[in-house]
Amino acid sequence: MADAALLERLPRVAEEKMAPDALAQRVTCATGPFVVRGLAADWPLVEAGRRGAGVARDWLAAHARNRAFPASIGADDRLFYDAAMAMNFRMEMAPLPQWLAAMAAAETDPAAPTVYLSSIDMGDYFTGLAESHALPLGARQPIASIWIGNRTCIAAHNDIPENIAVCAVGRRRFTLFPPDQFANLYLGPLENTPAGRQVSMVDVRAPDLARYPRFAEALRHAQVAELEPGDAIFVPSLWWHHVEGLAAFNVLINFWWRDVPRWLGNPEDALLHAILAVRDLPPQQRAQWQALFDHHVFAADDMVTAHLPDGARGILAPLDATTAGQIKARLLRGLSR
Repeated sequence: MADAALLERLPRVAEEKMAPDALAQRVTCATGPFVVRGLAADWPLVEAGRRGAGVARDWLAAHARNRAFPASIGADDRLFYDAAMAMNFRMEMAPLPQWLAAMAAAETDPAAPTVYLSSIDMGDYFTGLAESHALPLGARQPIASIWIGNRTCIAAHNDIPENIAVCAVGRRRFTLFPPDQFANLYLGPLENTPAGRQVSMVDVRAPDLARYPRFAEALRHAQVAELEPGDAIFVPSLWWHHVEGLAAFNVLINFWWRDVPRWLGNPEDALLHAILAVRDLPPQQRAQWQALFDHHVFAADDMVTAHLPDGARGILAPLDATTAGQIKARLLRGLSR
């Protein structure tokens, strides 16, 4: 059973006031999460939602492309694992009006299934939505996605990109944990996940501290924010966030980006490769590789290359698109053997 008082007792995410044109610079220097109330108050979908959930659904249906939309269908609002660690929901495809009708029916039928359209690319699935529902993020070219559903609960997870999420319709609650709390969140498998991201096994709404005692420490570092239509939250890279859709009908629009060159690799790929190649080595060898990782990656400084001529440092020098491509080519050759 959910313990609403638990989340009410948590500190609130800091709120900031700013004009939309200040957002691009603000996220550049941000070191933690923050909320901006009313940042997207003038979005057409926000205005439609203020007139009612049915008006918002009609607005979405009018702008949907004529194609099948993927949806998660579950008997529980928590889209998670079942007792056998399989998913407790199924995926189906249908035109958006069919999903919206199911969400409308769920508003008056407590037994209706949870329907959740997650991370839908706005440009691919809607006409004009991405153009009319954008944020001024400067030269960044974020991935813009829309999330549509009835009441939902998404387990705490993190994302590699930076993230701004905007509540467009309904209400959302974000419970955030700093990156260093991962060990206290009791993470599930890396490869068997509800939506491609490793998730906490703890139900943040009703944590079982007898089973997950370290989660009490995570709660001491947690922050919570409840968003109304038009409100936005900035979730920095690798911050863990548990997300709930609190209203009978909810729409979220989010923007993901990385402030690093596109040719850099994905750190999670390196983690998977290290599990494949290093983790199960004999302890002495693993310790030697840990020292090499520190030398070349985590504690790298001028000492690593000071003895080499400038033109002979190869990939030990700061990377560019060419040397990054050389690394990728070598990895592909090695992984294909």
